[in-house]
Amino acid sequence: MDPSSPPEQETGNCTSDGGSLTEEVHLRRFLCYGSESATYRAREQKNPCLECVTSLTGLLEAGRGSEAVQEVRNISMRGGVRSSGPALFALAVISQHSDVEAKRAAYGVLKEVCASPSELFSFVQYKKELSGAGQRGMWGRALRKAVADWYNGRDALTLAHHVTACKRKGGWSHQDLFRLAHLKPASDAITLVSKYVTKGWKAVQEMYGEQEKTEDVMKVFMYLEAVEKIKHTSDELEVAHLIEEHKLEREHLLTKHLKSREVWKALLKEMSLSTLLTHLGKMSADKLLCSGSAETAAVCERIQDEHALLKAKTHPLGVLLVAESYKRGHDKRGKLKWKPNRDVIQALDSAFCKCLSNVESTGKRFVVGVDVSSRLGSVALGSFISTVTIAAAMTMVITRTEPSAEVVLFSEGAVVPCAVSADSSLLQITMQLVQVCSSCTDCALPITWASENDKVVDVFVIFTNNETWPGRSNPAQTLRTYRQKFGVTAKLIVCGMTTNSLNLVDPDDGGMLEVCGFDSHTADVIRDFITGVI
Repeated sequence: MDPSSPPEQETGNCTSDGGSLTEEVHLRRFLCYGSESATYRAREQKNPCLECVTSLTGLLEAGRGSEAVQEVRNISMRGGVRSSGPALFALAVISQHSDVEAKRAAYGVLKEVCASPSELFSFVQYKKELSGAGQRGMWGRALRKAVADWYNGRDALTLAHHVTACKRKGGWSHQDLFRLAHLKPASDAITLVSKYVTKGWKAVQEMYGEQEKTEDVMKVFMYLEAVEKIKHTSDELEVAHLIEEHKLEREHLLTKHLKSREVWKALLKEMSLSTLLTHLGKMSADKLLCSGSAETAAVCERIQDEHALLKAKTHPLGVLLVAESYKRGHDKRGKLKWKPNRDVIQALDSAFCKCLSNVESTGKRFVVGVDVSSRLGSVALGSFISTVTIAAAMTMVITRTEPSAEVVLFSEGAVVPCAVSADSSLLQITMQLVQVCSSCTDCALPITWASENDKVVDVFVIFTNNETWPGRSNPAQTLRTYRQKFGVTAKLIVCGMTTNSLNLVDPDDGGMLEVCGFDSHTADVIRDFITGVI
């Protein structure tokens, strides 16, 4: 046995399975990545449906709808989910059920789960699809009150921002919801917003233009005035001034405004870090990020700001995905092209290393196995990144954040330990991974190696570039044998970076997970599985 075993880990009770898969676990998987299964697919983006979430139906039929609501709220509040769609769909399903307490609970958390107008529109659309009663038939008292509370529960200035930045989605508009919810504004300032939404800016001017206004009403009036002004001006300096004075965002601008360097400079001052990272290519294409410019220096400083990176909970793999996409010099469809700026690339590389400290240790004992039976040069599904870079980056994250983590390279019949020091760079780790190349894949080998060398492991993470080579041993059965030998409920994650299907784990075993491809949410899914969330 490994003498470094954490004292809190019990090894006396033998077990061969990874725990029962309860309805709650299935529901949390659905909420996190849109599927109840033990497979996360980076490319898969299905619309939620009742067939996708049988666990929710089971909880409702068992009279546990209120518990399901709390699961929805908790997963939504913690963040890191692939999409808000599953949570909104789940709330819509619960709100249609006959369980009065569950329905009340679902509507009660709507303001928290729907953080944006876009999400509110999606919830209402899901309600419409589930009700089968048409647009008008579904608007009972409970839904009207919930929607009205969503609007009245916001600060008036925030609400003004919401209704101007996101006006409609999926056939719904704020005007529709105000009317159908029979909204009665909770304050004079919200009354102004309501007037703007339902009657337009001209009606607001006629009613409020010469009228004496309270401070709150004046703030909202001036904000809406700025939003309207920006629609009718081509003067880039005036646009920039309005952005800076009223903290307007990209959604308030016309397409022609985004061709101006002055406009981008103004947007940068209040732009969130996540939005900034998303638009690096666009800013380079518009010649804003020129070598040696003040704008480039400001952007690079923001990208490397440790406090901002921590506040945004930026994962190093998220930065890596942005960096690799930016280095390509064009977007997914190739319509937008730019020349990558060397200073920006260096800032992104620096941000990747700084973000390593954002990842909290799970306290588990890891073995990371990297399959080197074929060249790791292909691109992972769901990203622009090579499989070797992903394997190296994930290895770096785990070895830097976990106190007990060993890395092995494996191919048919061979397992070679790979020393990764605390100061190893991403490039150094990458070079170590590409030095070995063999023939066939046997994903059970890292588990067998740990067993033969008396390594007590909590989590096996295996990265493979091949599709469905099971090798001589089945990884699922090998893991069960390992669990029985050491008396630990070890977990297994197999990441097939270039395939949409693996079939190497037992879907009924709560301690096994497959990952197909790799995207910006994969690292969160892996962590949630390790920590027992899903």
